[in-house]
Amino acid sequence: MPKQTQVIRLDANAPEAAAISIASRTILAGGLVAFPTETVYGLGANALDAAAVAKIFAAKGRPGTDPLIAHIAGFDQLPLVARDVPDLARKLAQRFWPGPLTLVLKKSGGIPDNMTAGLDTVALRLPDHPVALALLRAAAVPIAAPSANKFSRPSPTCAQHVLDDLAGLVDILLDAGPTSIGVESTILSLVDDPPRLLRPGGVSLEALRAVCPALEYAPHFLGDDQLAPAPGAMLRHYSPRARLLLFAGDDEAAVSAAMRAEIVGRDNVGLLASDADALQFADLNIPTETLGSNAEEAALRLFAAMRALDRRGLDTIVARAPKKQGLGLALWDRLLRAAAGSIVEVT
Repeated sequence: MPKQTQVIRLDANAPEAAAISIASRTILAGGLVAFPTETVYGLGANALDAAAVAKIFAAKGRPGTDPLIAHIAGFDQLPLVARDVPDLARKLAQRFWPGPLTLVLKKSGGIPDNMTAGLDTVALRLPDHPVALALLRAAAVPIAAPSANKFSRPSPTCAQHVLDDLAGLVDILLDAGPTSIGVESTILSLVDDPPRLLRPGGVSLEALRAVCPALEYAPHFLGDDQLAPAPGAMLRHYSPRARLLLFAGDDEAAVSAAMRAEIVGRDNVGLLASDADALQFADLNIPTETLGSNAEEAALRLFAAMRALDRRGLDTIVARAPKKQGLGLALWDRLLRAAAGSIVEVT
């Protein structure tokens, strides 16, 4: 008989001690605990326990070439995870932690090889969510926690998404409601010279460059069989089951016309759109999920919207690429990879 996932509902702002105690004991016993962070729900295991870490890969169906992020409770846990920490890391941490910034540093000797795909580096962050922080403090160990979903699927922003993908594969699910950002953390490598942005996310490139002007960003995506320098580097990721077509171009009217041409006459097609775009296409009467009126609202809704359109059994989802500024860069990154690079450039 498959095991059942124990779902524990708790207050997002004041998590109950009894619930946190159950979850922390599960972590220390080598089990899996799904829990909310400010970005998405994570699938947690003791980052110092190779056997526990292996359970994450098995539950997600994640390739061993894709390393994990270690979450820490505070600066005092840095030596458990990383070594030779540069001054810039401390400067960035003081500015953005707790928060959605992941730093890639040289790893400490206590981190097992399967956490880091055999690399000499480790990705780590200090999350900004009361439940995550309470769990980390109670367990008193770094917790490995990629998104709590099947590999390459849209990330989970509420507990139901976790159950949809991993029911019976996780020991404990801490349900504290929806996450507050909705896209994953920004990943910044400090083992490169100059520092390099590996994945845009909840901290914007503009904010990072205010602290680190030399920061470079040149998007580069990997195939499933390639060794990744940090989590979330694969081209096909965050993907709905339906084919997603992403339309981009400077002329918004031309992009709209191209999207309409793709939709008209096609069966089983849906639309992923801003509130304004949804009004433009309302006459087509197709399944539509709206993303709000700005990048922050879109980030909160993106993955849930993909999952909702998937439940309609669609063949194709049409979407417009967002502007690559602020949080929009993270949205562009997620949509591009949800589309597996299938972008229609409209000139």
